[in-house]
Order: sequence, then C-alpha cells, then structure tokens
Amino acid sequence: MSKRIILTIISGIFMCVSAMAQNGTIRGNVYEKETGNPIVYCNVQIEGTKLGATTDLDGFYVISNVPPGEYKLVATYVGFDSISAFVKVRTSSVVYQALTMVENSIQLGEVSISAAKEVSRTTVNISQVSVSPKQIKSLPSVGGEADIVQYLQVIPGIVSTGDQGGQIYIRGGSPVQNKILLDGLNIFNPFHSIGFYSVFETELIKNVDVLTGGFGAEYGGRTSAIVDIKTREGNKTRTSGFLSGGPFMVKALVEGPISKFKEGGSSVSYVLTAKKSLIEETSKSLYAYAAENDSIGLPFKFQDFYGKVSINTSNGSRINLFGFNFNDAYQNPLLATIDWKNSGGGVNFSLIPSGSNILVSGLVGFSTYNVGIKELDAEPRTSDIDELTANIDFTFFGEKSEVKYGLEIKSIRTDFEFVNPFGNRLKQEQNTTELGFYGKYRQILGKLIIEPSARIQYYAALGETTFEPRLGLKYNINDNLRFKAAAGRYTQNLLSTSNERDVVNLFNGFLTGPEGQVQGFDGQNIKNKIQTSRHLVGGFEYDLTKNIQINIEGYYKDFPQIIVVNRNKVGVEQADYAIETGEAYGVDFSIKYDLKRLYLWATYSHGYVNRNDGEQVYPTVFDRRHNVNMLATYDLDKDASWQISARWNMGSGFPFTKTKGFYNYQDYQGGVGTEYETNNPNNIGVLYSDTRNGGRLPYYHRLDLSVTKKIKFSKHTGVELNVSVTNAYDRPNIFYFDRLNYERVDQLPILPSASAKFYF
Repeated sequence: MSKRIILTIISGIFMCVSAMAQNGTIRGNVYEKETGNPIVYCNVQIEGTKLGATTDLDGFYVISNVPPGEYKLVATYVGFDSISAFVKVRTSSVVYQALTMVENSIQLGEVSISAAKEVSRTTVNISQVSVSPKQIKSLPSVGGEADIVQYLQVIPGIVSTGDQGGQIYIRGGSPVQNKILLDGLNIFNPFHSIGFYSVFETELIKNVDVLTGGFGAEYGGRTSAIVDIKTREGNKTRTSGFLSGGPFMVKALVEGPISKFKEGGSSVSYVLTAKKSLIEETSKSLYAYAAENDSIGLPFKFQDFYGKVSINTSNGSRINLFGFNFNDAYQNPLLATIDWKNSGGGVNFSLIPSGSNILVSGLVGFSTYNVGIKELDAEPRTSDIDELTANIDFTFFGEKSEVKYGLEIKSIRTDFEFVNPFGNRLKQEQNTTELGFYGKYRQILGKLIIEPSARIQYYAALGETTFEPRLGLKYNINDNLRFKAAAGRYTQNLLSTSNERDVVNLFNGFLTGPEGQVQGFDGQNIKNKIQTSRHLVGGFEYDLTKNIQINIEGYYKDFPQIIVVNRNKVGVEQADYAIETGEAYGVDFSIKYDLKRLYLWATYSHGYVNRNDGEQVYPTVFDRRHNVNMLATYDLDKDASWQISARWNMGSGFPFTKTKGFYNYQDYQGGVGTEYETNNPNNIGVLYSDTRNGGRLPYYHRLDLSVTKKIKFSKHTGVELNVSVTNAYDRPNIFYFDRLNYERVDQLPILPSASAKFYF
C-alpha cells in the first residue's frame, strides 16, 4: 500500500472525526403526563431525517451526530398522542429536551412487541430475558399473589428443586454462582423458605434482566449467571396504593408525590411496601395436608419491608434513596429451626451533566445477610456476611456506538461457624476487599453488532488479579432472523457452605477467600484459590410472524475450579476445603405468541451438569435432563376485566445417591481411648453407594391455574379478585426419600386459594 493511500485514509478518518465534533447531540426523557412515569421504548425521531432513537427503561434517549440547525423533534408511542418540540442544535452542542405525552383513546396492545423487535435488532442481549411486571402477573398466581420467583422457573435454562427451600439453578450454576441484584445491591438469599415467594414485591418491579450466561464485563464476581432487578419510582402525581390478602399472606403498598411532577420532568416521590405471611397459621385450618402434619402446619414464616424516595430534576438526572429488611423463618420442632435476615440500603443515581455528551451512574450502599440453624441432632450453624458497595460508571453515546466504563469497590466481611458430622469445627471470620474495573464497547456495523468488553478484578484476600475478556455479537441475517454469540471468562471469590447432598438447602452460609488449606486432586494444597468459569453461547432469534418469536440457544460452561467446604473432614491434618471441576452444556428452545388478549409461551431445555470431585465424575442433584414449561394467559373481554392463566411444568427426575446400608456411628470423642466395644452409639450412619448420584427420582409435573376478576369503582379505585389452584390435579411429586425412616416425602399437594386486592 503506497504512502499516498495511507495518508488519504488517515485524512479521511480525521475529516470524519472532525465532522462529528462539529455536530451536536439531542438527548432527553419522555414521560407520561398523568403519572410522571417514563415511557419505555418510545420512538423519538427528527422529522425529515433518518436520525432517531428509542428510549430506555428510564425513558431516556440520545440522538448523536446531529448537524447544526433547527429541527422538529417528534415522539410517537401507540396509545398516546404524538408530541413534537422544536430544538436548535449548535456546533458541538448538547441539547436536552424533555417530552411529556398524553394517553389517548387507543388501547395499548402490540407496542411492546414492535419496540422489543427494534431493540433486538440493535443490541446483542444473548442469553438475556427481560421480564416486566405484566409478564410476571401473567402467571397463575400461587396463593393469589404473583411473584418473580414463579416466573424465573419458566425461563429456559433455569431449574428449581422444590416448593420448600426452593433455590434456582441457572444453566449449570449453583445458587452461590448466581448474582441476584436489587437496585444494584447483592441479595444473598432472595427466596423464602416456602419456594413460591421471593423478597421482591411484584408491583414495585420496573424490570428484571435475567442473564443466563455470556454476560458483559459490567457484571463481576460470579461465574454462572446474573438476575438484575430494578424497582420503579413512586407515583409522582397522586397518592395511590393497594392492600391485598389471602391465606398465604397479606401485603400493602402506598406511594405518592412529595413534590408533584412538573412538565419539565422534576419531581420528588416515595413508595413503601410491606408483606407478611399468614400460611403458618391459616394452613392448619384450611389445608388437610398441613393439619395432618403433626399439627405443625406449613412452618414457613416471613415478612418483608422496602422503602424508596426518588428525586428527579428538570435536566433528567435522578437520585434514589432506598432501604429494605427481609426476614424468614422455618420453624419445625421435629426437624430444625432456621432464621435468616437480609437488610440494607443505599443511594443510586444517574446524572446528566449539562453540555456534556456523557451519562454518569453510580451506587453507594450496603447489604447484610445473617442466618442460623438449630437442628435436633447437630450443633448450631451460623453465617453472617456484610457487603459495602460503591461503584461509578460513565457512558458515551455515538450515532451507532456506545462506550461504557466503570469502577466497582466492595468491602466484604464474613463470619461463619460450622461443626461437621465428625465433630470438626470450621470457623472463619474475615474482612476483604474486591476491586473491579471494566470497559465495554458496542458498535453497529451495518448488519453486524459487536460488543467486546473486559474486566480486571482484584481479590485482596487472595492477593490475586484476574483479567476477564468477554465478547458478544449479533448478525442480522434479515429483518426476521438474527444470529448471536457470546464468550467470556468469569471469576468469583465467594463460596457456599451448602452440601451438594443436602435435599433441603434452607441453610445457606457464605465464605470468602478461604484462609485455610485447599486440597487439590493430587492431595497437595493449591495456591490459586480463585474460582473460575468459561462460557460459550450461540443461537438464533427468528420472528416467524409479527406476533410469534422463536429463540434457540446452545451453551457450554466450563468450571475448571470450584472450591467447596470439606464437610467430611475427619482429622486435623486434612484440609478445610477441597476443589472440584465441572461442566454444563445443553440447548434451550422457546416460542412466544403475543397478542393483545392472548399470551402463550412454551420452553424446552435439554441439559447436562456434571462435577468431578477427584474420585469420580457425577451429575449434580440439580441435573435435570429435560424441562418443559407451557404458559398461557387469556383476557376474556377487551377491557381485561376477566383473565385466566395456566402453567404446566414437566421435568425429568433429579439424581440421587442410592443407599447401600446402615451402621452404628461412633464419634470417637474419647480419642484412641474410646470404648467402642461397649459404647452404645446414638446415631445411625448411612453407607452410600460407591456411584455418586447414580439413581434418578421419578419425573415431576404440575399444573397451576388461576382466574382473576377486576372490578372498577372509579378511574383509580377498584378490587381485584383471584382464585387459584396450585398442583391442580394433585400430582404426588417426590421431594426426597427419608433414608433412616424409609419414608417418601412429597412436594406440596393441591393447594386451592382465593385472595382480594383493593387498589386506589
């Protein structure tokens, strides 16, 4: 290549950069006039040009590379009157323009479908499912109350192990390998001991992003998946809320303005929510199953509180102050008493500096989790974890590009104490710091979208720094067919104390950066104690028709190092921790049919999850080969005052380790002087099969149904009545088998319920 050609290319690049520097930027927010809420996926266009943008979850839009001049800005959204405003763009200027839209008589219907399609063509979003409150409420509501945990179980690649002590496993990752965020803060145990409910209030959720693999560098500290939950702001124009109750729980929400919403977008609002369980009392009289359960009933008890104050300024900047307190208890005098509490709070913000083409976001907050268990035949176990988080990130918007980078600092304290069946005590109290820096770039190149990112993570307790490159891409083959792929490296320092053999994992303890020795497969202690994984994902999105979308994804997750607590430690010379390796792979299918009054979603997952403990390769207890979900919701009338919903789930049996025999267990607490010949042991030990998880439980399947009736008294007040049936055909699904008593323990049987909600 000649010098003249090289100089021509360089000159062309500088001319393009110079031209962009001469151009300006239009940005702003789009609001709904009646409530002040942001309008999501609204189309904002500069009339007479091809320049435009779509608003995000906060109603924020950016139109870059706008030549100097006067323009007419037009916002359109189905169900609202279009609105326009005149803006003047000067050289290298940044213009902020807020738009407020008024709802018209056209009923909302397919706007979310078309908007979502446009977003899917311009973003990678592989292995990502975004869930709205409307979708959550489309499920049959267990106990009359819809909950995000019920919807998560429908998403392909996600498996739940039970109705009691329910945890979710995402594409081969155990709960500790999944990060669950509430407004940016870690929630270490978000699911109540009765597996139907989480700590999150459905009516408060703005959006849920479920990233089952291949996620970008803005997320760190976990090796499998992310569930990112964001709450909405309170009503900015009037005081409103609801009160609801049923046999499972009672809950309430109240919200309103402190300073009412103004046309420019400024406001101050609040929202408060509370819920408390009733099932521990009502089950004894309402459900025969519970009444026969030794008068214990269903021993699940919980209460949750959340509060938030939101400040919005006229230039689009936002500040949210929030706090929460979640409590749970499982009180079974015949088995165990378990109590846990998750509490915390913080401040998150999004700032739009005047005259600068940048968006600054951040968070400062703390989250604590305390759990304790008292069992009849074992010493108490306790676990505390406190996490202080601070992060800030910066986003630059180009015409067809986006650059984002940020810094995250975490200060973590853990305090754990555990005595294993052989009398060995593991106790660790530790303070550590994690520091992460990440950068992410997105560029649209015709039909191709590339999204490379990287994260540098420093773990102070281990003295280790990791480099985690990641890549996402999407290729629009045509308007209806898109190929997508992602790959990346992930690390984490946190480990769980849950035993893989435990059937009911109600006790979830946490440790960071093992201080003790970690034993490798060769019996030697390892130096590098960081847990790692590698993801590879690929698939297709296909819009079969305007209302039918098909998604197919194959994935592979490699876990070259997983650190586990050595619960079978016998002698003091043995290490407190051991390593395992693992892999998860499979394919997920989903098909969605979305009309104004009918919503259908069917999913199928085929997966394999294996671990290697150094002695054998075995399937995990959550290795479900086949998992099918079918969801249907139908509005019987055009006003959606009557709605029926159904969900059917079928899954192949989970693995378990077969029993080979029993023996009298000697604890040898007297050391070598223990009189084992005359001592009468109190405990019976179990001899397990040499093949770990070599058996399979029977198939699981369950049908849930619900009918909802809405009665309006006025524009803002009314009643919502719900009748539901969980496990409608009373399928006796096995939970686990009590080896010592030789008894089968089933999941919850048929549970009919009715509830009422008064809203204002």
